[in-house]
Amino acid sequence: MASIFSKIIAGEIPGRFVWEDEDVVAFLTIAPVAPGHTLVVPRKEVDQWQEVDPALFTKCTDVAQKIGQAVRQGWDAPRAGLLIAGIEVPHLHLHVFPAWSIEGFDLSMAKPGDADELDAAADRLRATLRELGFGERVPD
Repeated sequence: MASIFSKIIAGEIPGRFVWEDEDVVAFLTIAPVAPGHTLVVPRKEVDQWQEVDPALFTKCTDVAQKIGQAVRQGWDAPRAGLLIAGIEVPHLHLHVFPAWSIEGFDLSMAKPGDADELDAAADRLRATLRELGFGERVPD
């Protein structure tokens, strides 16, 4: 059975994509801990991060690093957070978000986002990724 992330990647469920390449996508979560909270997800369904092919994991972390640069710059944050939780959806995903304190790393504090605010955050993140020179991977 396809994960909810596979359905988002396939376009069966809408997503606010900020990155797309042949192996990895990134889209905003619908329940952010901070504005710009993004999920970096391999297209291939892999449940446990320890079981992913090392080359694909490297690609995921490379994309997460680029998203991290953009969330720091786009929200003027001192840090970008990176978490792998893997509890809520059985499809590997890396959480990337602007961080101002350690409390921001608590995913239990995530709240459903307002659609207009999520759209604005996606637009801001796409624009920042383009400013950083990653425009070829940023969807319109």
